[in-house]
Amino acid sequence: MRRDTILAQAGARRDPATGAISPHICPSAAFQHPGLGQSTGFDYSRTGNPTRQALEQTLARLEGAAGAAAFGSGLAAVDAVMRLFRPGDAIVVTEDMYGGTFRLFERFGRTMGLDFRYVDTTDAGAVAEGLAAPQARGLFVEIPTNPLLKVADLAGLAALAREREALLVVDNTFLTAAALRPLDFGADISLYSATKYLGGHNDLIAGAVVSRTRELADRIAYIQNAAGAILGPFESWLLLRSLKTLPLRLARHEANALAVARFLEGHPRVSNLRYPGLPSDPGHEALKRQSGVFGGVISFELESPGAVERLLASVRVFLFAESLGATESLVTYPLVQTHADIDPAIRERIGLTDRLVRLSIGLEDPADLVDDLDAALRA
Repeated sequence: MRRDTILAQAGARRDPATGAISPHICPSAAFQHPGLGQSTGFDYSRTGNPTRQALEQTLARLEGAAGAAAFGSGLAAVDAVMRLFRPGDAIVVTEDMYGGTFRLFERFGRTMGLDFRYVDTTDAGAVAEGLAAPQARGLFVEIPTNPLLKVADLAGLAALAREREALLVVDNTFLTAAALRPLDFGADISLYSATKYLGGHNDLIAGAVVSRTRELADRIAYIQNAAGAILGPFESWLLLRSLKTLPLRLARHEANALAVARFLEGHPRVSNLRYPGLPSDPGHEALKRQSGVFGGVISFELESPGAVERLLASVRVFLFAESLGATESLVTYPLVQTHADIDPAIRERIGLTDRLVRLSIGLEDPADLVDDLDAALRA
């Protein structure tokens, strides 16, 4: 079945006894065995749960993957992928990445003996140089990057990773598989903070790892069971419910984001505007070629930190909060919220300045969003 059908019927046909269309929430921790050496297919909910299984099967089908695993958060999903590597391995990583992932790599990955090498993953030469190290075993890419919205060439990076026999992991949180399927471009793993667009309602925390091969899917499932950072049955059900409207939501997010970006483009108080949906954006052609969907996140700079503070205090429709991808439009100050753990010198070098603002565009009337920003920028 095609994408929209898979999502519209996410979890359906799961109850042959009653014919219930909506999958049931199964909060049971344990499952009775019919007899010695016999199983219903479920033994203990950390290992497998019917509601979580319905979600994982939907995510795998959506990407044409061998398997998927749902976790208690996006960072738990990243942590599981990190455990695929061994002490001494080097991983080439997107330099302008989510601050929580950076913190996980630096505070915990390095204690595991892993070496992280941060490069501009839109620069194939820089990636090739990073992968040339004898111990390079992985390439971790965000598309687009958070919050600078740079767009990498996934097929080109996949070719480089194959040459080095390195694992290509793509954090596809901002676009989702409803817009872009990294596995189609040669990625080994698609990774998600499902809290964001997959969930889409600011009412759950979740993560997901989708694996191209059965061998990788089995390794991730083993880590999921052994480490135990699973997604609970209620959150699994909420996420299944949210997936049903994902394509519709993405279309509205993008339409609203384009309207806001057009307003901001050329605004006298705005500089370094980044939104791949604008033809003027450096990542426009690359994302148009790979997806044709540009998402709902915008970033830009104001003239000073004081101007940022006044903007945050003046908005009335936008909410000052540090997530993204939900129905409500949010404004985030990466310096003190999502990227505070990145070294200040690194932040300044790559453009994560004290003047940078990130917008997550929701599903409101676009005229209200533009009017709100117009008034706040005048304040």
